Amino acid sequence: MDSYQNNTLTNQVRPLIEVNDETRATFYRKTYAHVAIATLLFVVLETIFLRIEPLVEFMLSLTQGFTWLIVLGVFMFATSYAEKMAHTSHDKTQQYLGLVLVVTAWAIMFIPLLYIAISYGALNGANVLNQAAVTTLALFTALSAVVLITKKDFSFLKNILTVGFIIAVGVIIAGMIFGFDLGLVFSGFMVLLAAGTILFQTSNLVHHYHTDQYVGASLGLFASLMLLFWYILQIFMSRD
Repeated sequence: MDSYQNNTLTNQVRPLIEVNDETRATFYRKTYAHVAIATLLFVVLETIFLRIEPLVEFMLSLTQGFTWLIVLGVFMFATSYAEKMAHTSHDKTQQYLGLVLVVTAWAIMFIPLLYIAISYGALNGANVLNQAAVTTLALFTALSAVVLITKKDFSFLKNILTVGFIIAVGVIIAGMIFGFDLGLVFSGFMVLLAAGTILFQTSNLVHHYHTDQYVGASLGLFASLMLLFWYILQIFMSRD
């Protein structure tokens, strides 16, 4: 009986690259459906959070000085812990808790930026939120399609992205210490990093995930989508 169960589990949980096209397509559908659900949950949470004035005022107050570094530290710890939950456990409950934690963390982080974007749109008569969202989804879809169609392995980007994010964190810290604006060039650099992360995450989806890891795969893609949206929105708001 135990041997039968082990064989059944082995047949159910396999590297995605080894399964047939139908099983692989099912995995892709599940993954991107979870990305869509996570994005919808983000929108719902953000709508609720932006209506809570004390929370908005508190988050805006944290953007001043070195307190934002503390926020970034807590955010990075929370998202890293959530990714560990989603990727190291075969327990679906743990995986979903990790996904919800990541969505909630991003929703809280976005409160100051979206508040400012809404105010910017009201003053300038431009719906920068919709413009940035459409641009982000278009880029995300195009980058994902490149990998899914060509099946190219972008795992070589891992070291490049690691160095890029270390440089980005250093620039952010330097900007806070010396009080200079990071500007449009930095946002463009971060958009390139986010695009690289989407290629890397989608490549993992094709080549390195197992058939039971669609929740963890969706978590990585959702986080990359949010990073891309963050900096595209800043670029749209920087226009005169």
